[in-house]
Order: sequence, then C-alpha cells, then structure tokens
Amino acid sequence: MTKPKRERAGGLVVLVVVLVLALLVGGGWAAAYAGAGDKLPRGTSVAGVDVGGRTATEAEQRLRAALADEVAAPIEVTVAGETTEVDPTSAGLAVDYAASVADAGGERSWHPQRLWDYYTGGDDLDAVVTVDEDAMLTAIAGLQGELGKVPVDGQVKFRSTGQIRVVDPVVGRGLDVTATRDALVDAFLSGEPVELSLADVPPEIDEDDVRTALDEFANPAVSGPVTLEFGRARIKLSPKQYAGALALEAVGGELQPSVGRAKITRLVHSTISDDGAPVDATVELVNGKPRVVPSKPGVAFDPDDVVSTFLELVAKPDGERQAPVEAQVDQADFTTRDARDLKIKEVVGEFTTYYPYAEYRNINIGRAAEIIDGTILKPGETFSMNDIVGERTRENGFTDGFIISNGILVEDLGGGVSQMATTLFNAMFFAGLEDVEHKPHSFYIDRYPVGREATVAFGSLDLRFKNDSPYGVLVNAEVTPAGAGQGVVTVRMYSTKVWDISTTASDRYAFTSPATRTLDTPNCHANSGYGGFQIDVKRIFRKAGESEIDHVENFHTVYTPSDTVICKPPGSLDD
Repeated sequence: MTKPKRERAGGLVVLVVVLVLALLVGGGWAAAYAGAGDKLPRGTSVAGVDVGGRTATEAEQRLRAALADEVAAPIEVTVAGETTEVDPTSAGLAVDYAASVADAGGERSWHPQRLWDYYTGGDDLDAVVTVDEDAMLTAIAGLQGELGKVPVDGQVKFRSTGQIRVVDPVVGRGLDVTATRDALVDAFLSGEPVELSLADVPPEIDEDDVRTALDEFANPAVSGPVTLEFGRARIKLSPKQYAGALALEAVGGELQPSVGRAKITRLVHSTISDDGAPVDATVELVNGKPRVVPSKPGVAFDPDDVVSTFLELVAKPDGERQAPVEAQVDQADFTTRDARDLKIKEVVGEFTTYYPYAEYRNINIGRAAEIIDGTILKPGETFSMNDIVGERTRENGFTDGFIISNGILVEDLGGGVSQMATTLFNAMFFAGLEDVEHKPHSFYIDRYPVGREATVAFGSLDLRFKNDSPYGVLVNAEVTPAGAGQGVVTVRMYSTKVWDISTTASDRYAFTSPATRTLDTPNCHANSGYGGFQIDVKRIFRKAGESEIDHVENFHTVYTPSDTVICKPPGSLDD
C-alpha cells in the first residue's frame, strides 16, 4: 500500500539530519587526527623536560639540549666517610634519546584512544638509560681501589738459601658490585649523591690454605736433599741448591706446587756434562789453593722426566727422597776419587824470571803461559813443552821476535818463548822432577840463572821432564806483561812434597873469546860480543824434612861466545 506523502517527507528529514550529524562528527575526528599527527601527547615530559606536542625529532633535540648538563655531571659517591666522584661517561652511562621519545607514544593513528591521549593525556616519564657493563665494572673497580682495601692472598715463598718465607693473608674491604651498579644507574641524571658501604672481602688464599701448603709441601721440600739416580751416577741436590726452582702458585683457591723446568734442568746439568759426554775430574787453583773439580758422568735424559721425578720426591719424608731417572749414562775415565788420589795440595817448586819490555815478548811469553797453565802430570807422565804449546804460528797466537840462530840474533815466530822454558826448567828443578831433555842457550843471557836455563825450537829443541813422583803435579804459569817496569814470569809446581832441593854452582871456567862477523844480509842485527865459558851446577836431593843428602845430580853447561856483529848495507860485501 502506498504511504501518505506527509509520512515520506518526515523520513527524508530524519535522514538528512543524520547525514548532517555524521558529517559534523567526521569532520571533527579528521580535524583531531590532523592536529595530533605523530606528535607526543601534549602533557608529556621525559626526565622533567617538557616534550609534549612535539614531533619525535623535535622532542629528541629538546631532550638532548635540556639534559646536556645532567648527562655530564659527575656522580658524588661517599663510602665510609670518604667522598669521591664518578664520571658517568667513563662508567658507561648514557641516555638513549630515541628510545626515551618512543616510549612517550608519538605515533600517527586514527584510533580514538590515541587521539584522546594526545589531547588529554601525557605522563612524566624517566629517560631510557643504557649501561656499558664492561665500563661500569671498570669504574667500580676504580672505586674499590680508591675507597676499599684489596684482600691479600696468603703466599709461601722459597728463598735461595733454602729457607721459607710466609706472606700472611689479609682480609680486604670491598663494594657489592651489583648494589653499586644499581646505585650509580639510579643516581644518573638525578644529581643525588650515592651512599655506599664496604663489606669484608676474604682472600682467595686464606690461613688454612697456607697451613696446608706448609705442612704438605713447603716444609718437607726443604727438610733434606733429594737424590736423583742416573744409572750408577747419584746426583744429590741440597735445598740450598734447588729451593730457587720451587714455587707454590695460587690455582683455584689453593697453593699448588711447581718446579721451574729450566732451573732444575740447569742444576742437574751443573753436576753432569752439558753435551752428554763424560768429563774427567781434574785439579784447579782456587784462591791460590789446589781444589779437586769432580768428574761428571755423561748423561742423556728427558728434562720432563727429571722434573716429574724431582717434584714427586721433594715432598717425601727422609728415607724416601731418592729415585731413579730414566737416562743413558757413561762414566768418566778419570774419576773424582782418582783426582783426590793425586794428592796435589802444596807448592813443591817455584821460580820467577824477569824480562825487559818488548811487545813481542809480552805476546809470545803470555800466550805460552796461557796454554801451559793448568797442565796436570799424573805419576809417570812426561811434560813436553813443544807438544803442549804447539808450533809457534800466528794461528796459534804467536808473533815475530828475536831468537838465537847460529850464534847470532835473528827474527822468527815465537821469539822470547825460551823465557818460559827457562822458568819452567827451574820450577821443575826445585820440584825435584826428572830432567828428560833440556838445552841451554848457545851463549849466556844474563837475565837467566847461569847453568840453569833452557831454550826451545819447535821440531828440534824441546824441554821435557818426567813426573817420577808417586803424586800428581799441577803446573801453574803466570805472566805480568812488561810496561813501565819489567815483565814477570812465574811458574809453580803443586803436588805433595817428596824432596827438599838445594843447589850449588862452580866458578866459570874454560873461557873463550868472541869472533867478529861482518854481514850485509837484509836481516842483520848488530851485536857487541862477549866471551863464552863452562860451568857446573849441582842439584842436591834431600828427602822432605830430612837433612841428610840422598843424592846429587850434575848439570854441565858450555856457553859459546856471543860474536860481535857488524852490519853493512845489503850486497856491499859482494864487491
């Protein structure tokens, strides 16, 4: 049925009104949305800074500017009445400005709640603070060092004398790291001071740990020697020798023993040979007195085996402090007992000669002494100067000097070495050793004892004497070079005294006159001649400590004249 016209007109009015109202509401909503945009709620503040009604970028810029002083302001910290400051930047504290603004809710949205919050809401929010944990721990450690007291671990140390030194543990005073961190974070930006307290911090190594280390290792370790057995070779190491190689190190809250591998290996090598070959015993002078230098077995071993065996033994009780070490061992041919049986203990013969300055004498006599010094003659052995010193060459350390050849002076390598031969001969003479070979100079040289001197020439003339005593003989040769004063040559023979030696000399006799030679050779050396003669020297033997003569030896010497030499220009005598 068709409705009346009045009815249809009324419905149209209602529809128009509804549409008009809808348009009005929608327009306001759109206007509200447009006004809010992506700005923060108008009542928003962050860390007390008003940032409401601003875009995120504007709010962040304002927040940075407003908090610049607070972010850089040092944090005042008081601990046990002492006050200091912490730089927040050094402590790893910072403001995350973007996150702080984002938390305030500045996003674009048609949602009614978002529009309502913008126009009517807004809170006072805290800034978002970030923490660099490593920097924070470093800052807290700095506070500990400045205001706290670091605990001291107990220690047990070994002195090189074989004694023990104990460092007592000390309780420290420190900060609670977590509480300190939280307090510094809370105080950041607030400007409020921080009050902190200290608590006891026990040392990692306490008294009980020290006592255990002393009882179980340190005291036993220095209680007596440790013996390492390398085959038949037994090496006894005393605490004074090895204490410097020991240590007690803090590991996991305990003091654990260790031994220096290099030190203990060097110590073992000091009693055996370094290259694995055996070393014979010998005798050397120490402060002017003979001392036996023990033999060393030749031992090849693994250092780790030595260290592990030593560490196992060093804390054991007496009676259990020796054990074998796996090794390859070779004994010395001449043992320490053999060296002691030589009974080299005192000076049995000594002589000193002097010489005027010449650098070749300093060089050649000094080099000969260097080679001869320390020579040991066992009973029955013969000393040969040429064999021991060797050929006088530049490679062997000698230089040119004057020698006597065919009755005149000429230059040759090793000149002056006869000074050492003469000194050696006289030391041997008064030691009572057997003269095997010696040759006096062809003409007499007045700085030598007449009838008791010797010359040598490699390959033709030698000085040889035999140790015909039942004891060993140690030869000591020393030279003080000539300079402003005379050079001094001293030779001593060390042994056990068998003979008391005295000497007499006859008058000179059978004199001969020098000839005169005129030479034009390039190496001619002028000389003022003097006559020759003969002499007899007696060596008188008495048993040590007795007055009765046992026997006498006679040394007959014939000195030829020293010819006068006149030098002419080379080739001038050919005319």
